[in-house]
Amino acid sequence: MKQLVLAGGGHAHVQVLAVLATQPLPGVEVTLVTPQPTQWYSGMVPGVIAGRYAPEEAQIDLAALARRAGVRLVLDAVSALRAEARQLRLAGGAELAYDALSLDTGGEMSRDLIDGARDQALFVRPLQRFVQLWPQVESLAARQPGLQVVLIGGGAAGFELALAMRRALVARARVTLVAGNAGLLPGFSRGLRHRALSVLKSRAITVITDDVVEIEPGQLRLSGGSRLPCDAPVVALGVQPPSWLAESGLRRAPDGFIATGSTLQSVSHPNVFAVGDVASRVDTPHPRSGVYAVRAAPMLIANLRAWAAGRALGAYRPQRIALALLSCGDGTALASWGPLSAHGAWVWRWKDRIDRTFVESFGDGVQLASSPAQ
Repeated sequence: MKQLVLAGGGHAHVQVLAVLATQPLPGVEVTLVTPQPTQWYSGMVPGVIAGRYAPEEAQIDLAALARRAGVRLVLDAVSALRAEARQLRLAGGAELAYDALSLDTGGEMSRDLIDGARDQALFVRPLQRFVQLWPQVESLAARQPGLQVVLIGGGAAGFELALAMRRALVARARVTLVAGNAGLLPGFSRGLRHRALSVLKSRAITVITDDVVEIEPGQLRLSGGSRLPCDAPVVALGVQPPSWLAESGLRRAPDGFIATGSTLQSVSHPNVFAVGDVASRVDTPHPRSGVYAVRAAPMLIANLRAWAAGRALGAYRPQRIALALLSCGDGTALASWGPLSAHGAWVWRWKDRIDRTFVESFGDGVQLASSPAQ
């Protein structure tokens, strides 16, 4: 039997599991390696913080998916990869040999990008730990009126979570968003950024375009030299390559993530596939967004099947422009499509329907879900 290991329970791998439940790979034993039996759906986490979703509504049951698919489940995290030896080492000490490996583990949020962050800050990833620890911030705000909550990071996650926290904490805390020197929502259109800034202003959220260089007890030190009062720093910066990639032997893109081509294979090791945040397409670069991982899933499934049968693999061509829907925490949302943008309750209803459909499709059903927006 050939050995296929799926490492990580990301947006693409949940779809692989769903398909395997009705269309198994002949002659292939499949193993799923993931730290937790459930996977948080990142697009709904701000809604959980804002109180719009119950935690269970924003999670996908990986253990149930694996069971239905006849896939062996190993609850552990990857700690090392030796691509030449075709071997994974897990945090618990076990080693797994494979004939083919598919990576959908996501990236890591470095605890050391900002001095003092490791000991002083709450990080939004891993999502499970963030959601578990968030009630402590709410309790602190209830005991300490006027609590200074500072969200560090001006990307989509920082924007959505700042508004979700404002909704959750109401008037018990002051929320500040330190977007960084790149400004709010870099990479988005000017119109979308203008709408986003207006929404933040209307919620009394202060936006600072400066970088945090150090987190100290009770304050942040900014790159411009000023200090910002802070009781609860929350870090929502972009992800970095997993630490185990450095010694994996896989060729990496200039940004440090796994370099992949049109077939979603590593450019250096064709028996290794990679999708989602852990990978970077070197032929057609695109932003890190869940929508690309979801859209890549059908081709990943087809190529894993082609690998098992010894057939030629197909090419996945990502769309040039991707839809992004950003929750504003109050029953409205922002929509972005290239240079076009919109804001309103109808956008939230659209986003809510897409997100719920995606997550619920992995309950009793096993069909491929529709592609979610960011």
